[in-house]
Amino acid sequence: MSRARTLAWAVAATAAAVAAAAAGSGATGTTAERAPAAAPARAGDARGLPAPVRPAFTPGRPRTLSADRFTSWWAPVRRPVMALARPAPGAPAVARVDTRTPEATANIVLVIGRRTDAAGRVWVRARLATLPNGRTGWLPRSALGGYGAVDTELRVDTHRLTATLLRRGRPAFRAPVAIGQARWPTPRGRFYVRDELTRFAGRTYGPVAFGTSARSSVLTDWPAGGFVGIHGTDRPDLVPGRVSHGCIRMRNADVLALARLMPVGTPLTID
Repeated sequence: MSRARTLAWAVAATAAAVAAAAAGSGATGTTAERAPAAAPARAGDARGLPAPVRPAFTPGRPRTLSADRFTSWWAPVRRPVMALARPAPGAPAVARVDTRTPEATANIVLVIGRRTDAAGRVWVRARLATLPNGRTGWLPRSALGGYGAVDTELRVDTHRLTATLLRRGRPAFRAPVAIGQARWPTPRGRFYVRDELTRFAGRTYGPVAFGTSARSSVLTDWPAGGFVGIHGTDRPDLVPGRVSHGCIRMRNADVLALARLMPVGTPLTID
């Protein structure tokens, strides 16, 4: 069969098949007219968009601060603010609270209470890093960032010269310490760990140091006002002892072990 005859036969066969399909369906008119109309897309079926969720977003109930006695809460300071003596605008000022620490790290406060006033404003009571030690004040909640939580507490015993880290009330770490001399005593009271520092690593401060909210009541002329730190030392032979200007010294291996276990925001009790 020649190529021309083959092509003519193929065209005729195709035309016949189309005619037969049209006759079997009873349709008339053009091919476009014979095509069935597409069913309208319905929300939720495979050919349309998913059915809308109503409501599209439902926020969960707000969580209040936990009443768990082993959990402590802290928050970063987002804008400079005055801590007040009472949770009310116009109350006497207690201390200025800045966004940065003297070591140029983000400043945090330890949260110990919360209250909403008659106008609906939320206030937070916090421990402050200021003299006299142990001072607290009220801050507007809007000046603080989101809460952080810890389940640790560090206790320094100035009689036994030991530091004990508790996790959920149980000892997780213990080590001997050196504290301040009689003329430069380590302050006693309830404080918190404000930051962790490694840029001062060296012979004086060891491999890591922690800044705390505790301040020396006698070395007030020191840079930044004599904040008490917890750090290592190049003189492990002086630990335990009463040898420092008020800071709490540990052997380098011990302060490194503490750094692996103690997060920033941990409450500190010195007694």
